[in-house]
Amino acid sequence: MRNVYLVTAFVVVLAVSILGFRGTPFTKPPIDVFPEWAFPGMKRQPKPYPQGASRFFADGRADRPLPPGVVSRDPLRNDYALYEGKAADGSWLRGFPSALTVDAKLMARGKERFTIYCAPCHGAVGDGNGITKQYGMGATPTYHDPRLRDMAEGEIFNTITHGKNNMLSYADKLLPEDRWAVILYVRALQRAQTGTVSDVPADHRKELGL
Repeated sequence: MRNVYLVTAFVVVLAVSILGFRGTPFTKPPIDVFPEWAFPGMKRQPKPYPQGASRFFADGRADRPLPPGVVSRDPLRNDYALYEGKAADGSWLRGFPSALTVDAKLMARGKERFTIYCAPCHGAVGDGNGITKQYGMGATPTYHDPRLRDMAEGEIFNTITHGKNNMLSYADKLLPEDRWAVILYVRALQRAQTGTVSDVPADHRKELGL
């Protein structure tokens, strides 16, 4: 067994000595076990950089003018409330963007998305007791913490978009409108835990036997 270790160590040292460390600067290129002729045009493809040079185009620029009829994305991003969760002064938005209609339909959408993407960790009522806690994830916060109750909706939107601590970004799973729908449902969960009889409209209190 000792000889196996020695042979293995020798082979590793020999391979590193001959091939070198990929990505490390050398005075001479390291030996390439997969030569360019074996994979023509695939290993080293030209990569244009913004505002860089390019020998492919006659004007020598990598940046190209927009083709006729193209639609710019910039106007779609001018609604900072909807896409960034920020107010006009740059602070976190409190409330919901004016571009959204806050109604039962949006709430239902938020409940659906919450159940799929949020409940496994945060729990069905947002108390942090999701199914993942049974498998060792013990750092999931509860939405009923005063800090999160007082947090601006825009900051919650930012957390969903970019992630925070152990929570990864959900921007690839939830459209901006869906993120706001989830926030609306989270606010409903928070309100449900602190609601009182005075919050119930007078014409519905008899349904509670009051």
